[in-house]
Amino acid sequence: MNRKVLLLEPPYKNKYPPMGLMKLAAYFRKCNDSVRFFKGNLRDLALSLLSEEFFAEIDGKSFSKYFPDIREYIRTGKSFLLDNIPDFCNLRNEILIQDYRKRFRSQDYPKFDIIAITTLFTFCWKETIDTINGAKSFLQPEGRILVGGVAASLVPEEIFRETKIFPVTGLLNRPGMIDSDNDDIIDTFPQDYSILEETEYEYPSKDAYFAYTTRGCIRNCSFCAVPILEPEYKKFCGIYEQIKYIDEHYGMRKDLLLMDNNVLASDMFDEIIDEIKRCGFAKNASYIPPDEYDIALRNLQEGFNQRAYVRKIISIYDFTASRMHDKDAGEFCIFREKNGLLYPETAAPESILAADSYFRPLRTKYFHPAKRARYVDFNQGIDARLITDSNMKRLAEINIRPLRIAFDHYDQREIYINAVRTAARWGIDDLSDYLLYNYDDEPEELYYRMRINVDLCEELDVKIYSFPMKYHPVRDPQYFRNRDYIGIHWNKKFIRAVQAVMNSTKGKIGRGVQFFEAAFGRDINEFHEIMYMPETFIIYREKYKHTLAEEWLSKFRALDESDSLEARTIIQRSTFTSDEINHASETVRDVLQYYLIDRE
Repeated sequence: MNRKVLLLEPPYKNKYPPMGLMKLAAYFRKCNDSVRFFKGNLRDLALSLLSEEFFAEIDGKSFSKYFPDIREYIRTGKSFLLDNIPDFCNLRNEILIQDYRKRFRSQDYPKFDIIAITTLFTFCWKETIDTINGAKSFLQPEGRILVGGVAASLVPEEIFRETKIFPVTGLLNRPGMIDSDNDDIIDTFPQDYSILEETEYEYPSKDAYFAYTTRGCIRNCSFCAVPILEPEYKKFCGIYEQIKYIDEHYGMRKDLLLMDNNVLASDMFDEIIDEIKRCGFAKNASYIPPDEYDIALRNLQEGFNQRAYVRKIISIYDFTASRMHDKDAGEFCIFREKNGLLYPETAAPESILAADSYFRPLRTKYFHPAKRARYVDFNQGIDARLITDSNMKRLAEINIRPLRIAFDHYDQREIYINAVRTAARWGIDDLSDYLLYNYDDEPEELYYRMRINVDLCEELDVKIYSFPMKYHPVRDPQYFRNRDYIGIHWNKKFIRAVQAVMNSTKGKIGRGVQFFEAAFGRDINEFHEIMYMPETFIIYREKYKHTLAEEWLSKFRALDESDSLEARTIIQRSTFTSDEINHASETVRDVLQYYLIDRE
């Protein structure tokens, strides 16, 4: 079809790459379309597009080393940036660059026929809406903007209200969902990993296969979005051919990250385990990483996503140079400058291919891959209610790390404890759990659930990392744009206190009684005191525990029943305005002064 397609991910922070856009990239390439991926500020995209067009128009090879200065001039118009570029300032170049500078300022951007935008959770609302509306400046008059993903499926009417674009909801699991005359089912396509090389954003879990062995869930939990996003349970999705394709085209990945929502509900669980083992993830699995340079060079030779692999090879040049001895690094820098290989925007594919005979010996000299362990992660967690000796025996046959188990309700503690003991009995000793809070639970129940994990670690000699997950009503009209929801038994101060503790513990609660008790208290009374503690003292516990924190605690404990009720009511609101402090009793004011100490 030869359409120009732009794939966009809004500039929020996220751990996992956009699987939907990766599948769309594969689909559009099959349609012979030109595909470009971008994540970030759209003004940066516009600047890159215009700078690349400018360089192409002036045949900018001789100015390639000055690309950053020319790009910055288009952005700012600062004339000194061009003054020291030899032979640049002739009449044609000056007229042309002023035109590109004008286009950047007036938002006259290069145009695309199709723009596809993914969405994440609704509390990334502003970044998402700004990206959708901003993308309109990049669209051809007769073009289409496609919006999909999590938020698009949860609140499509709200996205339409703010953008006038009605999203594609749910999975791309039917023919003709993008092009009515095309019978491909996009959800079955292997992901195009090459688009991840087009962005400067580094996804923390980039070096993994992302897949599903099942889809949907047999449960219908009231707090969960899965019944909306994946309403039908599919008991088996083959992954072997997908992983084989990825290996051949993009290189082997270290880990296998499975996004199943309830894999144990499948009556084909044995087949799933067999397939995972066949993919190279049996117990004690390891591999030697392939050289990314070889993969990038091969794809460049084959003309596959040249933009991505030019960028990848330039980054490999930079990384390898950082490991070189001074003499090699200096000579390599001169070589790159002479051949226009300093920046991905100006490096020609043919120049990179010609440079292989020079660079390959250096790469061999400085790149020494080592064997690495490979792990399987059912990232969404498994259902404790379905754990048995039989399925844990099978799960122990793969290199799972960690085994994630949901522990959403305190009243399921016996089920959860039995599930952990069953896993441990089969040698699975690296575990993690998600602890839903701020839903219909009470704060004390979060403490008790964390305490259970600490005690199980001691009893079973296992590692359990707990991840408290704050409930957020992603479809509620009052709250879907923000993270302000407070559960019926919670209050603003307790929410902030939990987040402050988690900030200090890097977002997880690990093994060790001493560690846990220092973070959350030795008993429920100490837990309550930590929840009421000034936020600065929570975050900088060691700094203040024998000084200001000790003073505050002494005064807080000394309050009589009436003053204690007054103080707790004010503290729970966590606003600490001068008006509410000034109207408090003298003893309460003496306690509240500590909440005005700023963490900075």
